[in-house]
Amino acid sequence: MIHLEHINLVVDDIPKALIFYQAAFPHWRIRGGGESTWYSKPRNWTHFGDDYQYIAFSDNGEGENRDLTGHQIGLAHFAFVVSDLDAIITRLTQAGFPIAKEGMEDPYRRNIYFFDAHGFEVEFVEYLSDIPAERNRY
Repeated sequence: MIHLEHINLVVDDIPKALIFYQAAFPHWRIRGGGESTWYSKPRNWTHFGDDYQYIAFSDNGEGENRDLTGHQIGLAHFAFVVSDLDAIITRLTQAGFPIAKEGMEDPYRRNIYFFDAHGFEVEFVEYLSDIPAERNRY
């Protein structure tokens, strides 16, 4: 079995970043953190998640995230499967994050996109079927 354990996001303000992810994942916690140096630049780092998955944040970021309406190389978005999309939408909008774009109409899944505080696009998907051929229609 293979599964994604973590993603590592470089930001400029970890507490600011955590507002979005704590709203999205209220059951996650700060697993650890500390200080280090990355290519001669000091940084703070935090791992936020559960016992099996997490997001690693480092606060030594500079500049702006890539323009997602452009064609630059880089991260476009990442996605999480959720069991209650409406709850995610409620928590994130109450935390001040508007919906970035609606997902496509599909009888077997619902999805929505948000931007976090640093401009990373995050998709949330709720599957309405356990049948792979229905879940993975293109």
